[in-house]
This record gives sequence, structure tokens and C-alpha cells, in this order.
Amino acid sequence: MFIVTITYTQPIEAIEAKTVEHRAWLDLHVASGLILAAGPMVPRTGGILVVRGGGTKEELEALLKADPFQVHGLADYRITEFKAGKLNPVLADFA
Repeated sequence: MFIVTITYTQPIEAIEAKTVEHRAWLDLHVASGLILAAGPMVPRTGGILVVRGGGTKEELEALLKADPFQVHGLADYRITEFKAGKLNPVLADFA
């Protein structure tokens, strides 16, 4: 599994101008089952994505390049891969 930490690098007004596009991009990957959870940080300085396992970090990096926030240079992305030592059984298919 992966945790993607998105950190905004531009003013919130620039982020908000691309939020509809970003959410549409997220919707595609939530619908496909790749992204398990997504949402803004509190306070809103960025966001978090929880991404299913099964692929490589390099594949995820390539996919993230299509996120409108990255396309328009609005945010930095940090990918952390982890192997769940404890996992709720409802998530077993996603690890």
C-alpha cells in the first residue's frame, strides 16, 4: 500500500482554481479501485491519498504526473510505501 502526501506549493487561490479538475482525476482512480481514500489535510495545506498495493512506486509516480495539481505545478508529492503488519480484514484485498 502507499500513502501519498500532497503539499501545496502555491497560494490556496491557485489550488482552488484547479480543485474541480483534481477531484475529477481522483474520481477516476477511486472508481477504478486504485485510490482507497483521498482528502484534504486539516488545516488545508495539502492532501492525503491512500493507494492500494499491487503496483510499483514508479508506476504510481507516473500516474500522479497526470494529477492536475502536479500538471500545473501546484503541489509536491511524497510517496511512502508500506507493508501493513496489521490490517482490518475488510482491506485484505487492497494490500
